[in-house]
Amino acid sequence: MFTDGTAAWGAGQDTAEKADRVRREFWGKAKRVAAGLPFAEDLLAAYYCAFDHNTPLQVKAALVGALAYFVLPFDFVPDVLPLVGYGDDAAVLLTAIRMVAGHMRPEHRTAARAALAEIRGPRSEDG
Repeated sequence: MFTDGTAAWGAGQDTAEKADRVRREFWGKAKRVAAGLPFAEDLLAAYYCAFDHNTPLQVKAALVGALAYFVLPFDFVPDVLPLVGYGDDAAVLLTAIRMVAGHMRPEHRTAARAALAEIRGPRSEDG
């Protein structure tokens, strides 16, 4: 099923409501799928930037929109399709990141790497 996501969000829902929903649903989905995504660090860095109090409102809005697309249960290419399901999510996220790249700070990347390491868990040296 393909949808633009407006039914899931509600056409009149504002950025603050979307941000609340992203906050509630992001980490559950990230923990389920992020470890296997090639854009996982970018995804997590975008989250940290979006919810940083020093990030300008316009940047927050762009990133929350991209993160909301990741959180939505339905999107243009269903996430359950192997190999391509998260391709559209990556495209939306990476486009948003390029638009606001000057606002992504090293501490967002550092926090993203730490969170990703926690999600992935300890790795054995013996393989």
